[in-house]
Amino acid sequence: MTTTKTERIEGAVALVTGANRGLGRHFARQLLERGAARVYAAARRPDTVGLPGTVPLRLDITDDDEVRATAAAAGDVTLLVNNAGISRFTNLVTSELADVRAEMDTNYWGTLAVVRAFAPVLAANGGGAILNVLSAQSWHPYPGTNGYHAAKAAQWALTNGVRTELAAQGTLVTGLHLGAVDTDFSAAYDGPKGDPADTVRAGLDGIEAGAAEVLADEWSARVKRSLAEDPTRLYEEIRAGAV
Repeated sequence: MTTTKTERIEGAVALVTGANRGLGRHFARQLLERGAARVYAAARRPDTVGLPGTVPLRLDITDDDEVRATAAAAGDVTLLVNNAGISRFTNLVTSELADVRAEMDTNYWGTLAVVRAFAPVLAANGGGAILNVLSAQSWHPYPGTNGYHAAKAAQWALTNGVRTELAAQGTLVTGLHLGAVDTDFSAAYDGPKGDPADTVRAGLDGIEAGAAEVLADEWSARVKRSLAEDPTRLYEEIRAGAV
């Protein structure tokens, strides 16, 4: 799906959350390579960013005071990349509720807090764009990661909701879905993993194309197609090793 709004990377002022490692670091690097005028690299520990050319900022997206301070410090942002996220590898019924809450607090409430803080910044700067890093697990459950699944499903709904709310101010909102990629986030996963650089490239290309949603790999496309099927089918196929 493509909207009528597009956003050029060259000349943009970008802020990436969780920019000190994994996909976030790839986003910050590729934004610089593609000619962004400034890249704010936000992380809980900005001293760990260490990426020349970026402007490190302290940001814990679950801390409302830090979110507000970051929006005030980066008032020229035209492109927001909501990349920060966590997985505690939880089950909904048996895992510690505090861990399940932490997944929702970061992936859903944290993302929403950043969107709310930066929406007026983007409006003041001409509309701009938001890229939310989602997951193929927005759409499918699996024991051991169901807290993450629920949080990412909520984040997907958030993305679709704010897209409608921010359209009037000219803000493009894009959701990026991906399967496992070769970063420390997926270190415990022993299945096939994609190249994080390719995933990031797909997301940035999607912004420039005005895409509402980007499926970074065939797995994400397969999982989204499963939404029209019996909701137990994909899980049974995964469990049987058929996909």
